[in-house]
Amino acid sequence: MAETSIPGQDAAEKRPPFVASTDRKPKVPPPPLAPDKRVGIALVGLGRLSLDAILPGLVSSKLCRLAAVMTGDQAKGKRIAAQYGAPADSVYGYDEWDRLGQDEGIDIVYIVTPNGMHLDQVKNAARVGKHVLCQKPMSNTSAEAEEMIKACADAGVMLMIAYRLQYENHNRQAAKMVRTKAFGELKLIEAHNGQVQENAPQWRHNMALAGGGALPDIGLYSLNFARFATGEEPCEVMAWAWSTPGDPRFTEVEENISWQMRFPSGVVAKLSAAYDAHEARTATLHCQTARINLDPAFPYHGIRLHVSHRAPDDPSAEIEEERVLGDVDQFGTEMDHMAECLLTGRPVDTPGEEGLQDQRIMEAIYLSAKENRPVQLPVIKEKDVFRAPLIDDEGAA
Repeated sequence: MAETSIPGQDAAEKRPPFVASTDRKPKVPPPPLAPDKRVGIALVGLGRLSLDAILPGLVSSKLCRLAAVMTGDQAKGKRIAAQYGAPADSVYGYDEWDRLGQDEGIDIVYIVTPNGMHLDQVKNAARVGKHVLCQKPMSNTSAEAEEMIKACADAGVMLMIAYRLQYENHNRQAAKMVRTKAFGELKLIEAHNGQVQENAPQWRHNMALAGGGALPDIGLYSLNFARFATGEEPCEVMAWAWSTPGDPRFTEVEENISWQMRFPSGVVAKLSAAYDAHEARTATLHCQTARINLDPAFPYHGIRLHVSHRAPDDPSAEIEEERVLGDVDQFGTEMDHMAECLLTGRPVDTPGEEGLQDQRIMEAIYLSAKENRPVQLPVIKEKDVFRAPLIDDEGAA
């Protein structure tokens, strides 16, 4: 992501060097905005993701602040608002969109509710004139995604989908190595995301709220990773979905799904997701002269990137090196990206169109699994059609 001058943000303080010229040069983050100049975010939904990840991300943010919360539990909302410094009168119920729209301290609404609620909430946020950051998956269907994009466009507000890993150092580095052909041509992608679901009933097991099972919840990470790493769009998918007979958790949504995607370049991605398998979150890019491996690839913290290749001085030896890039708060980073775009007028890197494309591909995957046949997708030869081009730290594409 190229650096952009932000109004009200002072230049980094000039200090004399205190490290040797031979030391590793850490990336210096931009200075934070003063609290009264930060972008105000209203958090819609106070579930586990908001409490455990997004609110701590706001603490790490340099451009954002918590301006309000929307929740069905007023007592909980007031407690969270007080803990994170939001005004006492900034707690809204789900039926108070008009009142929220009158709050001038709110710039962005961050939708963090079950997938089936996104459509109405995004439309309401757009209607009252607030920019929208929406959790993935964007919606339950591509038709809903199209409606969300239109609502935001008609209202003149930005819509960004929270693909946090497209803003994460290790995932970006892996994609850059593929895009620049650092190890020759990419030949094959493998990725899997699995976890054990709780036995207690939850909204993820409800088709109307979740839109599907393992695929839209955790399989989407593998799907989006393959698209982001290559910059390409798949032209064909073949999929299989199955669930354990008699398991009450998976009567409406799939437990397991495995699929292959073929890209116009000839690259094939072998991807899978599981809802009742030991946790594993891995992604591997098989190139001509190296194997690029992210393990784990998709968690909120602790992503690791290894590259394995032949030793240049001894072809019989294999070198495995780890690229240590620093562990940033992914939620704080993505919120700061949207805040930067709002402050500077540049478009967001992961707009609604990026989320819509994933919805279309997931529908093709489900169709393939249902009919047990390959499903063709429109051939798109250009790269990064639905997202911003991948930019390195020096601003080059």
